[in-house]
Amino acid sequence: MSESLKEMTPKVEKVAKAQKLVGVKGMNDILPPDSARWEWLEGQVRALMARYAYRNVRLPIVEPTALFVRGLGEVTDIVEKEMYSFEDRLNGEQLTLRPEGTAGLVRSVVEHNLLYEGGKRLYYMGPMFRHERPQRGRYRQFHQIGAEVLGFGGAEVDAELILLANDLWKVLGLKDVRLELNSLGQPAERQAHRAALIAHLEKHSDVLDEEAKRRLHSNPLRILDTKNPAMQSVVESAPRLLDFLGEASLAHFNAVKAILDANGVAYSINPRLVRGMDYYNLTVFEFITTSLGSQGTICGGGRYDYLIEQVGGKPAPAVGWALGVERVLELIKEQGEALPDLAPDVYAIIPETAALPVAMQVLQTLRACGISAQMHAGTGEGMGSMKSQFKKADGSGARFALVFGAEELTQGQVTVKSLRDGEGAQRRETLSTVATWAHTLQSTL
Repeated sequence: MSESLKEMTPKVEKVAKAQKLVGVKGMNDILPPDSARWEWLEGQVRALMARYAYRNVRLPIVEPTALFVRGLGEVTDIVEKEMYSFEDRLNGEQLTLRPEGTAGLVRSVVEHNLLYEGGKRLYYMGPMFRHERPQRGRYRQFHQIGAEVLGFGGAEVDAELILLANDLWKVLGLKDVRLELNSLGQPAERQAHRAALIAHLEKHSDVLDEEAKRRLHSNPLRILDTKNPAMQSVVESAPRLLDFLGEASLAHFNAVKAILDANGVAYSINPRLVRGMDYYNLTVFEFITTSLGSQGTICGGGRYDYLIEQVGGKPAPAVGWALGVERVLELIKEQGEALPDLAPDVYAIIPETAALPVAMQVLQTLRACGISAQMHAGTGEGMGSMKSQFKKADGSGARFALVFGAEELTQGQVTVKSLRDGEGAQRRETLSTVATWAHTLQSTL
């Protein structure tokens, strides 16, 4: 090539390959077939909530940071270490990705005056966010299902919520789940216990770790929840909050236990159970499993009669619980529960593109009749061989293949071939009576 021609030839710039982007650590994609397990669990929850007459609410993922500081407590692990908080660069608002659901639900109830006409039974589902080290059953984006009863102060709703959760374990087929109960009493009772607890811990200050010393005067109850083996004897010998409860608090706790006893719900009293948020009073509870290692709590909650007032509403009692979806699904998997069946009912085999209009019309009719139908899709250069299509039909798990061959279509028919009976039995059906034979087909699925 001459020098003049080289100069005339445009240079092709080599485009740099785009860097592959991946998801944020601890914030996971949920893909098929796992997503079907999530849908199944959510469906079971919705059906059970309807039987208990609980109504669904959908809450924002982002809330004012002050909501969680005020509601959860400034010296909780969540507020001190785990929240994803940021300043909105457009208007300077201090915002936080919600680390739990109760505070946001209470904010919504107060903002929209939902208790004006009386108490409410509500539930929610959705993602929560905490910055912590990802591990089995615990992620930076995790999901919770919560049930909350607001406006009722009686022990019967505490017990109702526990019965609701206990029924859910039955519906899901979970067996290795036990219930622990405690009462945190009322603020004055907790204050008396707090003083006695601080005095006890100060006598053993040489045993306390740095975290416990930091919390000694700000949140001593949380020290009782320590996992430090060196502190267990000090914790075990600490004053029990149950011993500081007055007559009304004890009566409330005993009423909860009586209802559970009457319904055959087993439980154990754990005087060290305190939960992680500051807003709890009276009944607190956790459902625990031994099948998930250190992440044993799958559901927890209790009464929070003062939170509504803390976020600016008129004083009203409330109680609720939240379960960790990932942990529940992990427990279901651990116990060997079968996955929901994802296979379509029928798979359409289409040898020629000319058959697509008729085939897709038939599939739409089948879907309208409640039959799950998957259509073979081509590559843009044809539909592929019959052999490859049958292989994909078999791999889909479908019970039947529908063959839209030229011979069948000429006669206004389709071949229905069984893929799961071991014999490959087949028959012809008339295209003009799809709805009729669709119902026959449905009865065999």
